[in-house]
Amino acid sequence: MPRYRYRAINEGGNIVKGEITALHDADLRAQLTASGLSLLRFTTTRSGGMRQASLPTRELINLLFHMQMLLRAGVPLIGALQDLRDGADSLELRQVAASLIDRIQNGSTLADAMAADPGIFSDVMVHLVRSGEVTGQLSEVLGDLVRSLKWQSELASQTKKLLMYPAFVTITITGVVVFLMVYLVPQLVGFIRNMGQEVPLQTRMLIWLSSAFVNYWWLILPTPVALILGVAAASRANVQFRFKLHQAMLAIPVVGPVIKKIILARMTDSFALMYRTGIPVIEALSYCEKITTNLPVQQALIRTRERIANGTSISDAFAAESLFPSLVVRMLRVGESTGALDEALANVSYFFTRDIEESIERVQALIEPVLTVVLGLILGWIMLAVLGPIYDTISKIRA
Repeated sequence: MPRYRYRAINEGGNIVKGEITALHDADLRAQLTASGLSLLRFTTTRSGGMRQASLPTRELINLLFHMQMLLRAGVPLIGALQDLRDGADSLELRQVAASLIDRIQNGSTLADAMAADPGIFSDVMVHLVRSGEVTGQLSEVLGDLVRSLKWQSELASQTKKLLMYPAFVTITITGVVVFLMVYLVPQLVGFIRNMGQEVPLQTRMLIWLSSAFVNYWWLILPTPVALILGVAAASRANVQFRFKLHQAMLAIPVVGPVIKKIILARMTDSFALMYRTGIPVIEALSYCEKITTNLPVQQALIRTRERIANGTSISDAFAAESLFPSLVVRMLRVGESTGALDEALANVSYFFTRDIEESIERVQALIEPVLTVVLGLILGWIMLAVLGPIYDTISKIRA
C-alpha cells in the first residue's frame, strides 16, 4: 500500500503533520476524518511494500485488549473498533482502528483487514485471528494474544537487562583507560624518561600504548564501531557467516545458555498458542520457524517439522535434535500421551521463563565483581608501570 505524508488540522484548529499507510487517496481522507482531522495537503512518500507501517507494542496490546473486552461484553466488532477510533489517546492507534473499520465495512474479515497491514500484524497473529473467527472463539484468541504480547515484552525487557549492564560497565572501563592513556600517562612519560635509568618492560609497554592512543586516536576509536558494522553487514550478506555468528552467540559462556532459553521460551509459547487455537502441528511449526531469528534453532525446527511430516512422533522428532533440552522432549512426550500438548508446551515456556529470570539475576550478580576485578587489574597494571620506576629511583637514592 502507498504511504502518505500529510498535513491536516484538528478540531482545536492546530496543524498536525504525520505519515500514514492508506489504500488510496480517498482512504487517506477517510482515515484522517475518522481520527478528527481535516486534510490540508498530502504527498506520496514510498510504497508500503518497501517499508511497512508500525505500531508500538504497548499500543498494539491496547488495541487487542480493547477488542477482547468489548467482544466479551457482547459489543459488535465494528462497535468495538469505533469506540477505540473515537476514544484512543494515540493518533497512530486511532488511524489503525479507522483502517480496520474501513476494510471490514468493505467486506473483509478482521483477519483479512489485519493482513493488509503486515508491518503491524504478523502472519502468526493474522492466522490466529482467522482461526478464532472460524471457531467462534475470537475473544479468547485476542486474550491469548494480549497475554503473549505482554509476556514477550517482559522477556525483551529482561534481555535488555542482560545486555545493557555489561555494555555500560565495559564502556565505562574503556573511558577510564582512554582518559589515563591520553591525559595522565603522557604527563608522567617525560618524568620517567629523565630518571636516567633503564625503563622496565611494563613501563615501556604502557608508554607505547599511550603514544598509540595519542597519535592514532582517530583510528583506534572508530575501530570497534567499524568492526560491529562490518560483522552486521557480513551477517546480512552471507548466510553461512550469520549461521556461525548465531551459533557462537549460543556458545558464549554464561550468557549463551540464557539466550538459548529466551529463544526456546518464545518458540514454545507461540507453538502452544497456535496449537490451542486449532492450528495443525506442521503449520504451527512452520510459523515458529518464521518468528525464530536464530539460524541454528530455525534449521533445527525445519528438520523437526520434516520428521513429523514423514510420520515421526512430535517428541521423537524433537529428541533427534541435540539443540532442544531434555525438558522439552519429556514435556512433549507427556503432552502426547495425555492429549494435552498445548498445556505441556505452556509448562515448558513457564519453566524457561522462570529459569531466565533466575539466570539473569545470577549473571548480573556475577558480571559486577568480574568487571570490577578487570578494572582493578587494568588500573593496578597502569599504577605498577608508572610507580615502579619512581620507587626504584627512590630506593637507589636512599641506598
